[in-house]
Amino acid sequence: MAKLVLSMNGAVQGEFQLGKERISIGRKPDNDIQIDNLAVSGKHALIITILDDSFLEDLGSTNGTYVNGKLVKKHALRNGDVIGLGKHELKYINEHATADDEEFEKTMIIRPGSASAAVEAAKAVEKAAAKAPAPAAMDHTAGGSPRVAPIAPVPGGGMPLAKLHVLNGPIAGKELELTKALITLGKPGTQVAVISRRPQGYFLTHIEGDGKNDNFPVVNNTPIGPQAYAIKNGDIIELAGIKMEFSLVK
Repeated sequence: MAKLVLSMNGAVQGEFQLGKERISIGRKPDNDIQIDNLAVSGKHALIITILDDSFLEDLGSTNGTYVNGKLVKKHALRNGDVIGLGKHELKYINEHATADDEEFEKTMIIRPGSASAAVEAAKAVEKAAAKAPAPAAMDHTAGGSPRVAPIAPVPGGGMPLAKLHVLNGPIAGKELELTKALITLGKPGTQVAVISRRPQGYFLTHIEGDGKNDNFPVVNNTPIGPQAYAIKNGDIIELAGIKMEFSLVK
């Protein structure tokens, strides 16, 4: 389990396990991590943890929140990151945190405010997948009804591993293996979606748009709509202006 180590001037003052989805940090005593110092705001920052990853968000603090000396508003924490609040430091320890290429992280959502929505979407996907009669992917063909295409199982059962291959933009050619149960993708305020890895396949679920319309993710040039979409091998996903090819790893 991930943890935070609180220190001041090099002296360790405590350790805190990130065992809850939401951990509040601030000067007031009702925070999960209380730092009784005037340089720390009453409600200074929030950490939201989804599976193996944690996200930091500054809550409009007076003196700001820093990560490795850089002022941040929102930040996806990586093992060894040092969070600075006034004269205090919180070191993030999590050997299982995602360590994707730094450039690829620019395409991944770093918005803790969407974390709870992503978790709820994943739960909905799981329920829908459990009710499905067989592992399948929906091929939404233009002008017709969805066609069911089975996903090939791996020897011994279970889901085959899949990956996303970026087709355009400054990080074209990058690949991301979908080894985790939940991967959140997109751009804050533009488009957010989540890919869930379930026993019956990989599902793409819309989380939020740009505020002007629903702005659903597009698969093979067709918006997926509000329902969870079961992705199939070779699908082209377009999200926040980035096109990615979904493929099963043989």
